[in-house]
Amino acid sequence: MKSILYKYRKFLGVLLVFSIITIYLFYVALKPSKSLPIYNPADVNPELVDSTVQYISKYHTIVDFSFVNQNGKTITQRDYEGKVYVADFFFTTCGSICPKMTTNLAEVQKAILNNPKVMLLSHTVFPETDSVPILKAYAIKNGVVDSKWNLVTGDKKAIYTMARKSYLAVKLGKPEQLYDMVHTENFVLVDTKRRVRGFYDGTKKEDMKRLIEDIGFLCTE
Repeated sequence: MKSILYKYRKFLGVLLVFSIITIYLFYVALKPSKSLPIYNPADVNPELVDSTVQYISKYHTIVDFSFVNQNGKTITQRDYEGKVYVADFFFTTCGSICPKMTTNLAEVQKAILNNPKVMLLSHTVFPETDSVPILKAYAIKNGVVDSKWNLVTGDKKAIYTMARKSYLAVKLGKPEQLYDMVHTENFVLVDTKRRVRGFYDGTKKEDMKRLIEDIGFLCTE
């Protein structure tokens, strides 16, 4: 038996290598490749979407915007052109979910700090009280890096429109108050083509892990 194995050792060696390569190729071919959905208003909970766009089922993108950040600088879509970014809605005096969301987004900031392709964008839902100085103090308190993360304020109607018609992430507030909003725990992932690619619970660590992984995926997509 040993003599037979020795005689055919080269053939058996080649057969073994061939088998390993074949199995690997089958594994690669059958393994599902990672993908992220492209969200449109029709795909999202109607409570989070303005009624005027709920019917849209394709080609949805984030519209142009103009707000003012924690340093008094005007921030527009041009500052996010060609970037993957995470958007959310908050207010500085929130005592419920906002502190946890901000802490978790600060962890995301650490993960993307040296990645020039990625930024963060937080909108206040109470622009009447969250002035530039208040946003600046909040930014300093929470370790915001100005080059990576903009906290923005501006016209309430414009913020409402972005929240409900572009990011699909904010519920209606009191019916008697025009443009009133109830922010949610959602972090919204946007790709370089201004398309919504994911929603994440900003209060959950496991969702932050998934968000960071998905950011990395979009950077190589």
